[in-house]
Amino acid sequence: MARRRGGPAPATAVASPAMLGTVSVMALVYYSTVFVFLDHWVGLATPAGAAHAAAVSLAVAACFLAFVCAAGADPGTVPPAFAPDAEAAQGQGLKSRYCDKCCMFKPPRTHHCKVCKRCVLKMDHHCVWINNCVGYANYKAFIICVLNATIGSLYSFAIFLCDLLLKEHDFDILYVKILYILAGVLLFFLSLTIGSLLCWHIYLLCHNMTTIEYREAVRARWLAKKSGQKYRHRFDLGIRKNIQMILGPNILCWLCPTATGHLKDGTDFQITNN
Repeated sequence: MARRRGGPAPATAVASPAMLGTVSVMALVYYSTVFVFLDHWVGLATPAGAAHAAAVSLAVAACFLAFVCAAGADPGTVPPAFAPDAEAAQGQGLKSRYCDKCCMFKPPRTHHCKVCKRCVLKMDHHCVWINNCVGYANYKAFIICVLNATIGSLYSFAIFLCDLLLKEHDFDILYVKILYILAGVLLFFLSLTIGSLLCWHIYLLCHNMTTIEYREAVRARWLAKKSGQKYRHRFDLGIRKNIQMILGPNILCWLCPTATGHLKDGTDFQITNN
C-alpha cells in the first residue's frame, strides 16, 4: 500500500496572528471584568467580589487550558499501516476512499485538509483561532474550550451589566463613555457568537456528527424524504452513547480536556442498525 509522502504530519504548533488575537481578547476580557467592572461594582476586597473574581478566574483558566490542548494536540493522523477492510466496509455500506494528495487510503469519516495539507481523522473543520484542525483526537478539548468560553463571556457580560445598571458613572467623561460602549459591544458579541457556536456543536455532539457530515446529510435527508423514507445518520447511536464516545464513559472526566484515554485509533466507528 502506498504511504503518505513524508510520513504523518505533526500537529500545528506555530502561533498564528489569530491565535495571539484570541489569547489577547481572553486576557482583555478577564482584566476588564475583574479589575474594572467587578472592582467598581462590589469591590475586590469584599466577600462577594472575591467570590466573583475566583469564579471568573476559574472559567478563564479552564478555557485557556482547553484552548492549549486543542491547539497543541494532533487532531488525528491516519496510521501509516492503515489498509481498508473491503468486506467490513461493504457490510457497513461504506466505501474505501483514496487520497491522491496524501497517496494513501482514508478511513471512514476522514477528510483532507487543504490548510494543513494532510488527512485528518473524523475531521470537523479547520479552526483558524487555534491554528489547527478539529478532528478525532482534539474535538473534546475544542468543545470544552467553547463551553468554558461561553460561560466566561456570559458571566463577564452579567458583571458588566450589574456594574452599568447598579452603580453610578460619570459618563460626561469621554473616555469612560467610550470604554463602556466598547466593552458592552465586545461582551455582547462574544456571548452571542460563542454561545451560538456552543449550541451548534452540542447538536452535532448529540447526533455524533461532524460539520462536514452535517452538510452531506442535508442532501441525504432530502433524498430520503423525497422517497418517503426517514433519514438517520449512520453513526448516530443515541444521545447517551454519542456523548460518551466524545467525552468518555466517566462523567467526572467530561470537563477534563486531557482525559482522552477512551479514544482509539480513529479508523473504525460503530454504526446504527437502523
